[in-house]
Amino acid sequence: MKKVIVVGNGMVGYKFCEKFVAKEGNEAYKITVFGEEPRPAYDRVHLSEFFENQDAEALEMAPRSWYEEHNIDLITDVRITDIHRNKKTITSVDDREYTYDYLVLATGSSAFVPPIKGVEKEGVFVYRTIEDLEGMLAYAAKLKAVNPNAKAAVLGGGLLGLEAGKAVMDMGLEPHIVEFAPKLMPRQLDSRSSQVLQLKLESIGLNIHLSKATNQILGDEYITGLEFGEDDKLDVEMLIISAGIRPRDELGKTCDLQMGVRGGIVVNNKMQTSDPDIFAIGEVALYNQMIYGLVAPGYDMADIATSQIMGNAEALMPAEIDMSTKLKLIGVDVASFGEPFMPASKGHSVIFENKTQHLYKRINVSLDGKSLLGGILVGDASDYNMLHQVFLNGMAIPEDAAQLILPATEGGAFGSALDLPDEAQICSCENVSKGQICGAIKDGSCEDLAGVVSATKASTSCGGCKPMVTDLVNETLKSLGKTVKNVICEHFEYSRQELYGIIKVKKLTSFNEVLDACGTGHGCETCKPLVSSIFASLYNVTPNKEDVTQDTNDKFLANIQRNGTYSVVPRIAGGEITPEGLIVLGQIGSKYNLYTKITGGARIDFFGAQLNDLPAIWKELIDNGFESGHAYGKSLRTVKSCVGSTWCRYGLDESVSFAIALENRYKGLRSPHKIKGGVSGCIRECAEARGKDFGVIAVEGGWNLYVGGNGGATPRHAELLAEKIDNDTVIKYIDRYLMYYIQTAAPLMRTAAWLDKLEGGIEQLKKIVIDDSLNIVDELEKDMQFLVDAYECEWKEAIENEDMKKRFSHFVNSDERDDNLVFVPLRDQKMPKHWEKDTKEVVL
Repeated sequence: MKKVIVVGNGMVGYKFCEKFVAKEGNEAYKITVFGEEPRPAYDRVHLSEFFENQDAEALEMAPRSWYEEHNIDLITDVRITDIHRNKKTITSVDDREYTYDYLVLATGSSAFVPPIKGVEKEGVFVYRTIEDLEGMLAYAAKLKAVNPNAKAAVLGGGLLGLEAGKAVMDMGLEPHIVEFAPKLMPRQLDSRSSQVLQLKLESIGLNIHLSKATNQILGDEYITGLEFGEDDKLDVEMLIISAGIRPRDELGKTCDLQMGVRGGIVVNNKMQTSDPDIFAIGEVALYNQMIYGLVAPGYDMADIATSQIMGNAEALMPAEIDMSTKLKLIGVDVASFGEPFMPASKGHSVIFENKTQHLYKRINVSLDGKSLLGGILVGDASDYNMLHQVFLNGMAIPEDAAQLILPATEGGAFGSALDLPDEAQICSCENVSKGQICGAIKDGSCEDLAGVVSATKASTSCGGCKPMVTDLVNETLKSLGKTVKNVICEHFEYSRQELYGIIKVKKLTSFNEVLDACGTGHGCETCKPLVSSIFASLYNVTPNKEDVTQDTNDKFLANIQRNGTYSVVPRIAGGEITPEGLIVLGQIGSKYNLYTKITGGARIDFFGAQLNDLPAIWKELIDNGFESGHAYGKSLRTVKSCVGSTWCRYGLDESVSFAIALENRYKGLRSPHKIKGGVSGCIRECAEARGKDFGVIAVEGGWNLYVGGNGGATPRHAELLAEKIDNDTVIKYIDRYLMYYIQTAAPLMRTAAWLDKLEGGIEQLKKIVIDDSLNIVDELEKDMQFLVDAYECEWKEAIENEDMKKRFSHFVNSDERDDNLVFVPLRDQKMPKHWEKDTKEVVL
């Protein structure tokens, strides 16, 4: 048997082994793998997840048993020191010698540590391995025991630096990002997208310091701060260095392989070094005078090296490497593809920017407007996969290229994923084409997404292509007349409706119970808020019970605004308020210096409240008879009304009284999306009831009830459910309608979209709600009454519980306030200071 030795057991070294054993004829080779770290290969891309559970095995690419099953000798915790090319042997640090026929260097890279005075001090770490992370956790625990308000800095504002910033937050330290360049992620983002990313990161608690050159690390034995200049210092007790990487190429130097001027072992398009029996792959390989720091090129190199060793001389690396990438940094989508930066002489840029929502989208188009050349996405990268495919395959783009990035119109600008050519590379990490994905369904070898992923390995690495893989599988199944099952996320193989039923039947009451009963892994930002919403819809529990699983708005029971402050919206049922109540609101707004506005739902909205002040503001409101208006939740917002027959000469019924009754009945009702109602006293429709999720209009003989309306981005008139019914019947039908919607709708689906997708539409809904065709109306009414009876004001709950109040602090374990907020005058009130450019703009 020919001997293949792999030096380096990182992600690329493991992938070489995986590719090798999958090829026909691998039985003629014996593979031995050496790794310096004490454990098998693990997923360094998702290294920051270690801070969530400190479970190293959860990051493993494969357990030791996998190597044994495939007759691979895995030798860990051993460093190789020398290569003897003339003898074709290698020597380990313990002076053992091993013979090879082919040698594969997959030694990767190490963290670059700048030559800064004091870098050797205690409390300075690099962000590279699990052992590094374990050291950080131990040191952070020591710091917090002495100083609960300890601070830590990250040197470097690139991809890994921002991940390290998340790690600092997870450790409970005050995070600071220090970047030499004038912008974050300088290699991937332009100035405007970087600014949008910065604003988003600052809004969730990261402190960003740009254009900072660190002169020295302060302190005696341990770090006490960073010095940027004589009078420019930052006090920190810990430093994580993430300032780039350097190839681990020392073995190449010791045996006189051809090296790059700035490091790296030179390879050709066969992944051969200057010695044809020695290959280099991954971040140690210098190909086209470049070190590629992404997973996908490293995996491609591993595949080429296996093919070459096994005699396939036609397998070659392409001359150009696609550096497109999609990442989720601290919960923020960031993606770039093709040419993200482009001079005006080569093409035009189309930019969509909305800083209020931390969104930035830029595409670069050829001068003739016919080709997509590249782009950048921050905040929302849902279109990345399709844009990337349009770029890679030279597909035609709309005459108005802006349609590719503007908020979606009906039908979208892309069409179906099935329109892509079969050779389109969908998963760049595993080199899986559209034809392979669809073919796995068409030939009958796979029946669902899980089967396709298992067979092709598409989306198993970085996961960026998973949305498109899912679309292709679903569209292919539909084209074959098969049922498509929509699942919540990778942790739950159920739809929202199915999971709702499981939780209800098993009477589960915590996220961990749900995971144990029917999920896998640790959950994610998709399933955690969804499960919390189901709990609220089943039991009417407030977000205070498990605040760690909520999104930002529900966690702090307030809508976060563009400068990091919050809005306060007390409930004013039906828009009716006494003069005394108005005086109280005015006094509170004045006391806390809040911007005040009457909303479109006839309520009063206070803007500019700091996180620390929220409990005090709500205590005064509650003490004066107000309660939460749930403006931040996926729940009932308002039931708008006109003055009806109480005052209006055209009014046919008391719309205000009925609106108040409906709002008080459904207040706090949690659902897949927000719900709005309206009650108009006559057909003149001053309350705009037919633009609401449920609307009631007074007519001769009773009320007309309309459902499924939406006044949002795609306005839709509500449809008539029942005519000339009395108050009690209106409530009965709304109870049934809302509970059926809550039980069956997909996540984040408004009633309008739900009704559109309901087979049979409004006529089917009438059969269910009025005729009881499914024999479920008694249960629906019972479930709704349970929720109504279980209601309690979540803000009252929060201010009366000292432990709950602790989360309303701008800084962890500190009562200090945010002193970076800047306001400017606006018509005798105030507003956040504008950025340099207007928010929400399209630049052509």
